[in-house]
Amino acid sequence: MFALGVALASFAFATLLAEFKRIVSVPAWLGYLGLQVLPWPVRAGIFGGTGFVAIAYAALRLARIVLHPLLPAGQSIASVAAQRQRLGRGPRVVAIGGGTGLATLLRGLKAHSSNITAIVTVADDGGSSGRLRRDLGVLPPGDFRNCITALADDETLLTQLFRYRFGDDTLDGHSLGNLFITALADITGSFERGLQEASKVLAIRGRVVPSTLQTVTLCAEVRDGDNAPLKRVLGEASIPGSIGRIERVYLEPDAPAAFPVALQAILAADLIVAGPGSLYTSILPNLLLRELADAVRNSTALKVQVCNMATQLGETDGFSVADHVRALQAHTGDVLFANVLANENQHGELLPNMSWVALGEPVPGCRTVAADLCDREHPWRHDSAKLAEILIGLLGELRTPG
Repeated sequence: MFALGVALASFAFATLLAEFKRIVSVPAWLGYLGLQVLPWPVRAGIFGGTGFVAIAYAALRLARIVLHPLLPAGQSIASVAAQRQRLGRGPRVVAIGGGTGLATLLRGLKAHSSNITAIVTVADDGGSSGRLRRDLGVLPPGDFRNCITALADDETLLTQLFRYRFGDDTLDGHSLGNLFITALADITGSFERGLQEASKVLAIRGRVVPSTLQTVTLCAEVRDGDNAPLKRVLGEASIPGSIGRIERVYLEPDAPAAFPVALQAILAADLIVAGPGSLYTSILPNLLLRELADAVRNSTALKVQVCNMATQLGETDGFSVADHVRALQAHTGDVLFANVLANENQHGELLPNMSWVALGEPVPGCRTVAADLCDREHPWRHDSAKLAEILIGLLGELRTPG
C-alpha cells in the first residue's frame, strides 16, 4: 500500500507539472534544472533511481525508529531476521515434563529451533500454583510460567517480572507470572488461550501447552519396607515427602483426555524428549495419559529419555539410570523411548541427601548415550546448552544417511 500511495502521488505530481508546462512559459534555467537537455529515458532513469533510493532510505530509517525498542540489545534488524529464518527451519521438537527440568531443556533448545512444543503436566498442587488451582479452579500456572520465560526470545526485565514473587504478607506469596496467566485465562475464557496471549507478550520461540485440560490429582502407592503394606498418598506435592519407596503413581480420574494440540505436535515431531525433571511428579503424569502415551508410541520421531543428574529425595533415592528407565517402562507398559541420555561427568559437590545417578548396567531394548551434561556452578543440574547440543546432534546422526 505504501508503494501504491507513492506511485499515485507521483502520477498526480507529473500530471500537474505537465499541465503547468502547457499553460505557462517555462524559463530556460528551469529546463536545465529538469535535465531537459538529456534524452527522456536518461532523465527518467536518473530521477526514478534517485527517488527509489530516497524512499528505501526513508523506509529503513522509519523501520529502525519503530523496531529499535523491540530488538534485543546489540542486535540489528538484519541479524534478528536472519536468526528467525534459521530457527524457523529448525527441527520440530516436543519436550515433555514439568518443573525446572523442562525449563532447563527449553532454554537450550530455543537456540536451535523455534518449532518447539512444551507439553506440561497439570498435576502440580503445591505452592502458589496449588492455591490458585484450589481457590480459582484454574490449571496450575507455575510450570507453564517457567516454560514461557525459558522460551522467551530475550530473557530481560519483562521475563524477570514474570518470575517476581510477592511476599507472604502482600499477595500470599504468588508470583506475578502466575497471576498474569490466571488473569488472562479469565479474560480470554480459557486456560489455553490465556497461555497463547502470555506467550505473545514474551515473544517466545515455540509454544507451551498442557497435556490435558482436565483437573487431575496425582496419587502414589508407597511402601515403607519390604513387608509393609502399601500406603496411598494423594497430591503431587505430598508424594516426595512421604516415607517409603514409591511403587506406583496414577491419576484420578484414571482416563483424562489428552489435549488435542499436544497429540498433533507429538505425531508431527522430529524429536521427542522426556525429561529431565522429577520422574514421578513431572514426567510420568504426562505419560500416564493413555492417548498421549499412544501418540508417542506411534510417532516416527527420535525419542529420548533424559535421565536426571542426581537422585531426588523422596522420589528416586539410590536410583541408577536403569532404575529411571525401568520405572518409566513399568508405568507405560513398554519401551516408549529407545534412547536414554545420561550424564557421565560425575565430579563436583552435590547438595545434601543427593547422590549421582550411576550409569550402571545397560538397559535391554534401549541405547544409552553418555555425555558431559553437567552445569559448572550447579553440578546437580543439566547445562542447557550442552543438553540441547547433544540432542540436536543425535537427531542429526539419525538424519545422516549411512
